Amino acid sequence: MAISVAGDDPWAVLRSATRARVALGRAGDALPTARELEFRAAHAAARDAVHSPLDVDRLRADLDGEVLVVASAAPDRATYLQRPDLGRQLAEGTTLPATGADLAVVLADGLSPRAVHEHGPGLAAALLERLPGWSAAPLVVATQARVALGDAVGAALGVRAVVVLIGERPGLSSADSLGAYLTWDPRPGRVDSERNCVSNVRPPHGLSYAQAADTVAALLAGARELGASGVALKDEGPALPSG
Repeated sequence: MAISVAGDDPWAVLRSATRARVALGRAGDALPTARELEFRAAHAAARDAVHSPLDVDRLRADLDGEVLVVASAAPDRATYLQRPDLGRQLAEGTTLPATGADLAVVLADGLSPRAVHEHGPGLAAALLERLPGWSAAPLVVATQARVALGDAVGAALGVRAVVVLIGERPGLSSADSLGAYLTWDPRPGRVDSERNCVSNVRPPHGLSYAQAADTVAALLAGARELGASGVALKDEGPALPSG
């Protein structure tokens, strides 16, 4: 959408500096028509992001190396949305090879398959490049998945740590946001306080792949030294990128 020049709209400069819905203006006692239409379009994009299926073949083609595919115990999208517990469990009969590797990276559709398509391969590649000396299990693509599904995947693969790259709940200004969740010693039953999260990976409006990968790699190094993740592990990096 083209932004009006300041002479036409004195709030244009402020709006251009943020994705938030600010300085919307008014038309009588309502929003201007353009702002109302923008809101409806953003709401539709968020709904589409939740309900659009993950294209597993397309995602596999965008990833390097061996790729394993798993599904949660939720048989379809409607069940996944209504039964979060099923999205945390592997489908019955799932088998994965015991690798004994240091790390597993899981790309999970979550609540925005679009985010995984757009940002998952780039972030996975950037992260693995920053982990020399770490052995990695084959990449895993997971459908109808919640964050905690990574615990079951990591336990089955026999890895020391798992990183789940998952589509985050869409907002009205971000339908393509990816989150990275790190768990040390993954196993079913882990709770959220035992994980670390790096969220809003969505260049150019959020974190870049390099920024997110640097943070996750540093957290992995800290988790290996500490033997734990979550509230016991702190991100000591800069709050905001420099420059």
